[in-house]
Amino acid sequence: MTTPRPRLIIAITGASGSIYGVRLLQHLRATGSHETHLIISSSGALTAHHELDIKRHEIEQLADVVHSVKDIGATLSSGSFATAGMVIAPCSMKTLATIAHGLADNLVSRAADVILKERRRLVLLARETPLNLAHLHNMTRVTEMGGIICPPVPAFYTRPQSLDDVVDHTVGRVLDLFSIPHNGLVERWQGTTQPACTSASISL
Repeated sequence: MTTPRPRLIIAITGASGSIYGVRLLQHLRATGSHETHLIISSSGALTAHHELDIKRHEIEQLADVVHSVKDIGATLSSGSFATAGMVIAPCSMKTLATIAHGLADNLVSRAADVILKERRRLVLLARETPLNLAHLHNMTRVTEMGGIICPPVPAFYTRPQSLDDVVDHTVGRVLDLFSIPHNGLVERWQGTTQPACTSASISL
């Protein structure tokens, strides 16, 4: 008998940065480590088409299972449906707010609510700047409930040479949060090459 692959929920909402969700699906399909369950909001599909010139059905083809954002009775809406967790990439401020306040008004926020109540891993690539106080309060609320706020902030110590380098580094860090192996997406920090300064060498 073959061991079933663990399931991972990927949601793409309407914030800028749909490339993160798409690239995450591409890497998971390439590794085959997880059975991916995809939810795309209408705003998420619109943004992806605008930013990437890609249509909804092309994104859906990257997933193993696709769920309608309106299907509140889908398998993902029950805690009895075992998953390794959920990533919302990108996560709009509206979606963040619905999760923070437990509204569960569509399958994205309901699935996230289930992940939190079952104490599974929820990772939100919250995408907005600048942040107002409502955004910050909502991030705090989700963090207090056990979620992880993971803004797609680039790391420049890796000296990225392309947009792909920037995106893949963030995607790799997300995969790290689920202990999912990947090949070379993240350049690991090796420490500085210069010896640490001692107090005797500091000029005042």
